Amino acid sequence: MGKATGFLEYKRTDAKKRPPEERLKDWNEIRLGHDEETIKIQAARCMNCGIPFCHGGALLNGMTSGCPVHNLIPEWNDLVYKGQWKEAYKRLTRTNPFPEFTGRVCPAPCEGSCTEGYHMESVTISSIEYEIIERAFREGWVEIKKAPSTGKRVAVVGSGPAGLAAAHYLNIAGHDVTVYERNDRAGGLLMYGIPNMKLDKAVVQRRIDLMEKSGVKFVLNTEVGKTISAQKLVDEYDAVVLCAGATKPRGLSVEGRDLKGVYFAVDFLTENTKAVLNKTESKINAKGKNVIIIGGGDTGTDCVATSIRQGCESVAQFEIMPEPPHKRDEVSNPWPEWPKKLKVDYGQEEAIAVYGSDPRNYLITAKKIVGNDAGEVKEVHTVNVSWEKDFSGRVVPKEVPGSEKVWKADMVLLAMGFVGPEDTIPSELELERDARSNVKAEYDDFQTNVDKVFAAGDMRRGQSLVVWAIQEGKLAAREVDKFLMGKSLIR
Repeated sequence: MGKATGFLEYKRTDAKKRPPEERLKDWNEIRLGHDEETIKIQAARCMNCGIPFCHGGALLNGMTSGCPVHNLIPEWNDLVYKGQWKEAYKRLTRTNPFPEFTGRVCPAPCEGSCTEGYHMESVTISSIEYEIIERAFREGWVEIKKAPSTGKRVAVVGSGPAGLAAAHYLNIAGHDVTVYERNDRAGGLLMYGIPNMKLDKAVVQRRIDLMEKSGVKFVLNTEVGKTISAQKLVDEYDAVVLCAGATKPRGLSVEGRDLKGVYFAVDFLTENTKAVLNKTESKINAKGKNVIIIGGGDTGTDCVATSIRQGCESVAQFEIMPEPPHKRDEVSNPWPEWPKKLKVDYGQEEAIAVYGSDPRNYLITAKKIVGNDAGEVKEVHTVNVSWEKDFSGRVVPKEVPGSEKVWKADMVLLAMGFVGPEDTIPSELELERDARSNVKAEYDDFQTNVDKVFAAGDMRRGQSLVVWAIQEGKLAAREVDKFLMGKSLIR
């Protein structure tokens, strides 16, 4: 819990970031650590609240409230406050195998449900988690202990957060684990879907190296369903865990979609990260261009930050939804729901520093994309919308007459999320799909309709948070362990 009266004595200190004018000069992480005393004071703010909603991991009104991996947050806060860092690390990793990832990229639904957040500012849980795991790596505490071999072989398809979590737990349970990844580096979206300035790829590789040292085998540049058949894995392994993600991007059905210069955000971010790692120039480059980003979420923010670093001339971000309120609406969005309020993320901070204004435009939608004689993007035509009820009572966007606008554009990035997993593996194995095209497998057992085949992460639940993918990978590993051994010690 920290100090009994700490929440009354100390104010919240947010995570430290390098200033925009400095960090825009490179691709290094923007996150900075705190000194030990500051973190102990932040841990001291954790109160003995009786019911720690931060543990929850529940879905309230369609949003995550509390930690999906059920971190024992008050316990490791108390240990940090007392200076017992190694014990804090042990307590943290009882529930979370990869705090170095969640401490950097998780939106911290735990903080959104923190009891202190009802009347005051929540505990800086994410910052404390970050400091615990980084100290553990520095001190050499991070190691993987593996049980005696069971003789069972498991294939994991995909090396994103769900695949890594499944592989981690199955490996420490004593199984022979092989992870198949279609890219040239392991890590999935952790490696190529999240920019280096949010999650340094050395941090991802650090974990991959540790897993390899403990016995996990990674087979790269191998796409299951193409390079090797999915059925071959089913035939050769005792179990197969599908963690290939929801990688089918949502398209935009407007005139001009196929013009040169229109890209999916995921392709743009992937190519840039490859260029950063290989010290080459990105094949999809915003240098000197007027960039339009369609989509107002985290991926859109990543595109803003990446475009600025590449040297774009201008950047604008379109969001069809209304601008969130500056404060939580206690009627429609009560605590402990995730607080739906406006935040200025790192990409917007950087755009303001460079161009003097927030790049986001709300209640707007693209009508068409216009090209030049060479088939290259030159304009995006938009119209404002209002959300109104239709004849059936559904709230839908309606165009606002007279609000049409033409935007100069040389590059358009589609950052509107993902609609489900690719079809290759589900089609080959004849896997059942749910109404949203995800692989059908119940949350309690993760088994598909095909014997020996399990599914977890975004491939099963649809596009979601990294922390949910980690939890699903862990729980799927437990069910695979039960399937192979009749019982499991994975919790």
